[in-house]
Amino acid sequence: MLKIRWHGHACFEITDDQTIVTDPHDGKSIGIPTPQVIADIVLISHNHYDHNSVKTVEKESSKVINETRKRTIESMTFKGYDSFHDENDGAKRGENIIYKFMVDDITFCHLGDLGHQLNEYLAKKLRGIDVLFIPIGGTYTLDADDAWRIIEHIQPTVIIPMHYKIDGLSLPIAGVDPFLKQSKQYKILKVGNEIDIEKEELPAEPEIWVFTL
Repeated sequence: MLKIRWHGHACFEITDDQTIVTDPHDGKSIGIPTPQVIADIVLISHNHYDHNSVKTVEKESSKVINETRKRTIESMTFKGYDSFHDENDGAKRGENIIYKFMVDDITFCHLGDLGHQLNEYLAKKLRGIDVLFIPIGGTYTLDADDAWRIIEHIQPTVIIPMHYKIDGLSLPIAGVDPFLKQSKQYKILKVGNEIDIEKEELPAEPEIWVFTL
């Protein structure tokens, strides 16, 4: 059984036989707790300090993925897609990698600090996602309106908002409420800090899972 745990911001831990950590931060630099996890695999969407603190979560044998090429590690597959941190092809804040990966037959997608709408190529590649990690806080990334446009386009099964304001976070971004207010027919589950999932237990209708630290 897979476990998903949130370490704040865009940092998630996905654990099966191996532990994957996405976009690690060091905690203190952004005012929230330091992630307490050791990764087998680290995914880095871009080299900004609040997303690339590999040293916080690595061990000697950790594999760091920071490029788009497809790879298989044991039974897991990973593929990155080039995108941008802003709506001007990276002119403001640089490039970003979207990661699509499969663990235990569940397809995940972590959008990193995506700052623009998807073109048709990317949208096609990302349709059929089981679990989508999507930034919603605005200022540096998608805001609530932008996030919902992407969700409606690719229709993931589980939507996990990230990169939004929480207690202590020192970044000037919006909280989760503006996003949730637009949830329409989507069921909202507050799952706490972690949740166990299995492919056959994924919801029949799309849901939003809101994590807390």
